[in-house]
Amino acid sequence: MTSGSVHDILIRPVISEKSVAQTERNNYTFQVSRESNKLQIRAAVEAEFKVTVIGVRVMSVKPKQKRRGRKTMGTVPGWRKAVVTIAAGQKIELF
Repeated sequence: MTSGSVHDILIRPVISEKSVAQTERNNYTFQVSRESNKLQIRAAVEAEFKVTVIGVRVMSVKPKQKRRGRKTMGTVPGWRKAVVTIAAGQKIELF
């Protein structure tokens, strides 16, 4: 992916207990596309939320096996997330 719109790179914010606690330290977590890199994620967050990005950490979440009943097994697909650190004094309103 050489270029893409902001909505192609940032899929959704990750709202969990741990990610909401990290917002106090200016760290915000997003689900991102698998093909995007750190520079594209940085540019997308700066363009979408009008903030200054200090750092981006990217990691892949592995797929998990899930059971439905006794015999039926399924798989939750893996995805990629990015933890974005923004400058002090700035804030992203997720809701």
